[in-house]
Amino acid sequence: MTARPFLTTVVGSMPKPTWLQEKLALNADSKQVHGKGADWVLSGDVLEAAQGDAVRLTLHDQGRAGIDIVSDGEQRRKSYVTYVTGRLEGFDYEVLAKKWTRNNRRLAEVGRCVGPVKRRSPIVVDDLRFIVAETDRPVKITLPGPMTVVDSTADEHYGDEREFALAVAAALNQEARDLDAQGAAVIQFDEPVFSRYAEKVVDWGIEALDRCLVGLRQAKTAVHICYSYPMPGVPRPIVDSYPVILAELEGSKVDQLSLEFEASKLDPKLLRLCPSKTVMFGCIDNGNNDVEPPEQVAAKLLAAARHLPPEQIQAAPDCGLVPLSLDVARDKLKALVAGAHLARKRLTRQP
Repeated sequence: MTARPFLTTVVGSMPKPTWLQEKLALNADSKQVHGKGADWVLSGDVLEAAQGDAVRLTLHDQGRAGIDIVSDGEQRRKSYVTYVTGRLEGFDYEVLAKKWTRNNRRLAEVGRCVGPVKRRSPIVVDDLRFIVAETDRPVKITLPGPMTVVDSTADEHYGDEREFALAVAAALNQEARDLDAQGAAVIQFDEPVFSRYAEKVVDWGIEALDRCLVGLRQAKTAVHICYSYPMPGVPRPIVDSYPVILAELEGSKVDQLSLEFEASKLDPKLLRLCPSKTVMFGCIDNGNNDVEPPEQVAAKLLAAARHLPPEQIQAAPDCGLVPLSLDVARDKLKALVAGAHLARKRLTRQP
């Protein structure tokens, strides 16, 4: 990956075609996010083949839009959390529990941790191999972060959040090492709950995140932080947590921070708190169908560049685009790329 200003990337998820998975609002069923998720339209070998085609489609969409660093759009995943945790030893998703998640934002039906968390075998390594074989662009692969796993499951084994998180981190680290060896350009850990529990980030969140990164040699590492998916009828308070968590992340071992700035309307001067990090600067909203004008995207990126060198700023959506339709997501990616191009042109004109 070249160090040119305003590289473009996606956060991870992209909308799934209606021929692959039923389309539900994220709050239509409590199992949608933290439990079993929406149902696949197909099954068996036909489903597996269709998921591969959906990955090819989303790579095509990202490439046609001009995205520099691509992902598989999480086309094989019902849930960004359970796709991974459901393949770890120690979790039960047959008998679910009710739990308030995201600092009492939502009562959800969640899986349970019923024993020691261990990684039995590779989880998304084959997914990565598939993506790398289908594109010549740098590839990002995502994993749920340990604090988000802790918040998204009911602990019936450890009895201590930090101990639980570090066990999850050790298992995720095993997966990340294999992904690193298989040629991932970026390994991203999704930690939306960082924004909801600033005190836990200080107490043990950074420790658990850094544990995920031990021994990685080639891939850049990233952490994604937002205020969670917007859901109709579900409050989405924008709390003043970024000042605390960005200062803490500056001292972490992670290379890149994926941060929400568009929907949250946070001040880009917050970037001064993390001067050593590359920032995926969120300038596309995943909560509405309004396509941001490239001029607006460019202005946002140039405003961010007043506080961090432009080579350390990547243009990105706030969060995954999975809540949107395919057509709207495609248009937003094109606007993102056009805005980044416009921002680069304006940089070259400055004295």
